[in-house]
Amino acid sequence: MSDDFVRVLYDASYRRLVGQLYAVCGDLADAEDVVQEAFVRAVQHARKVARTDNPEAWVRTVAVNLSRTRWRRRIMGERLHRDVAVRATAPSELSPDRVALVAALRQLPAAQREAIALHHLADLPVDEVARAVNAPTGTVKARLSRGRAALAALLSEPEEAHHA
Repeated sequence: MSDDFVRVLYDASYRRLVGQLYAVCGDLADAEDVVQEAFVRAVQHARKVARTDNPEAWVRTVAVNLSRTRWRRRIMGERLHRDVAVRATAPSELSPDRVALVAALRQLPAAQREAIALHHLADLPVDEVARAVNAPTGTVKARLSRGRAALAALLSEPEEAHHA
């Protein structure tokens, strides 16, 4: 029964979660990996997940946390090996606007990027974003405000450069 529940959850939410995590981490392969790992953990804790109010939010929170862990490990690896380049994947099946948005998101601090992706791309209310990132609601609102301002500046730069 529990495995069937997770299978139905997977079928209903995998693509949406990968899209949301792609916006968070900026790399499609990493997004797919962390969502897959989150579902592996959901299978391991299927009864617990089935009892939650929002199983998809549980999987998303696990995936965001896994993404953070990967990011920290990657940063540590880069500090040890400065000459190793970080992959930047922009799959061709994504629209140019989506690719530009993800590129701009990658320039934001991680906390702002997570808040923007979860609130605006995953359509989560601020209080749910706060729970997902383990931060006070006011902090999430500040991150959203600063992130939106930074994105506006980043996404308007190329257009302004053409007018100069």
